[in-house]
Amino acid sequence: MDLSGTWNYPTSYHFGAGRINSLPAEVTARGMKRPLLVTDPGLAALDIVTDMVSGLEEAGLDAAVFSAIKANPTGDNVRDGVAAFRAGGHDGAIVVGGGSALDAGKAIALLANQSLDIWDLVDEGDNWLRVDESKTVPVIAVPTTAGTGSEVGRASVITDEDAHTKKIVFHPRMMPDLVIADPELTIGLPPSLTAATGMDALSHNLEAFCAPGYHPMARGIAVEGMRLIRAWLPEAYADGQNIEARSHMLVASSMGATAFQRGLGAMHALAHPLGALYDAHHGTLNAVLMPYVLVANHPAIEDNIDELTRSLGFKKTGFTAFLDWVLDLRQSLGMPHTLSDIGIDDTRADQIGAMATADPTAGTNPILHTAEVYADIFRRSVSGRL
Repeated sequence: MDLSGTWNYPTSYHFGAGRINSLPAEVTARGMKRPLLVTDPGLAALDIVTDMVSGLEEAGLDAAVFSAIKANPTGDNVRDGVAAFRAGGHDGAIVVGGGSALDAGKAIALLANQSLDIWDLVDEGDNWLRVDESKTVPVIAVPTTAGTGSEVGRASVITDEDAHTKKIVFHPRMMPDLVIADPELTIGLPPSLTAATGMDALSHNLEAFCAPGYHPMARGIAVEGMRLIRAWLPEAYADGQNIEARSHMLVASSMGATAFQRGLGAMHALAHPLGALYDAHHGTLNAVLMPYVLVANHPAIEDNIDELTRSLGFKKTGFTAFLDWVLDLRQSLGMPHTLSDIGIDDTRADQIGAMATADPTAGTNPILHTAEVYADIFRRSVSGRL
């Protein structure tokens, strides 16, 4: 089966093994002569990035690399990237990596020619109207993990280190002009990150499916995303060289981020403050939180989950069967069962409960939980009490 294609939803999307070889031509086609390649420090030293830079230079393009980005990117990371963009006289961005690099890179590109600070564009009210769209630059996104789906997103999640919170920065022009999704670039992802990012993709599709409101297109995408994850995440974890599994997971990741325009929920409402306070991996946090949130949301999602298990072909259907599958999947992927397993205790439960209710994703959870309920979910996630 030929797993390749060129799509135009939700943006121009070039998918398939080897598609990264078209990067120089695509950069040129978008009028860039001095692109800034934004990535993370780990990738910057690997062949994935050095080969891209070499290919760009061979095509006569004056490319530079910015990689001073934390695993949970900060406002200062974005400001430093904007400074590098301006100092180098760059005219566009290539954002390469997982969610951290993609989120930071999209924000850097958006702000590169603006007289705005990163926090001027927090997703509140009509802040996005502050951007002078005539000064935006082209962006090409190249995902190297199958988790966040940030390559097809109109927002970035950035940590405000002063406020100890994660903030969502939004503008429609943050959607990259082109995605080059080459599954060969995900081959080197170790099993632990394959598992964590895959569970992140599952959380996006699952929360989008359960979110209230009418958006049947997003709901349908979420179902297919979860079908692919159920079939192929264990395969990608067991054999990282399996290009078919890597291909399906890369698409499922983009599907999750496309679907969650319908909304997210309590997993992310808790994961965002935990990531800001403890600098923990976002996908791992969602994986740990998932069953506890499912139980807390049970009264509001039971019918949805029953429908989902039927759509996914479960032999035993219903909420309990789905919860058991999530628990079994996590265990088979070597994911932790509790937050205490990753060094998080419950001493800040009340603070985290309050932060969760204030997170924008709490507003599309199937139940509008109170801070006390969020604190209880958090404590259960620490202790392992389902």
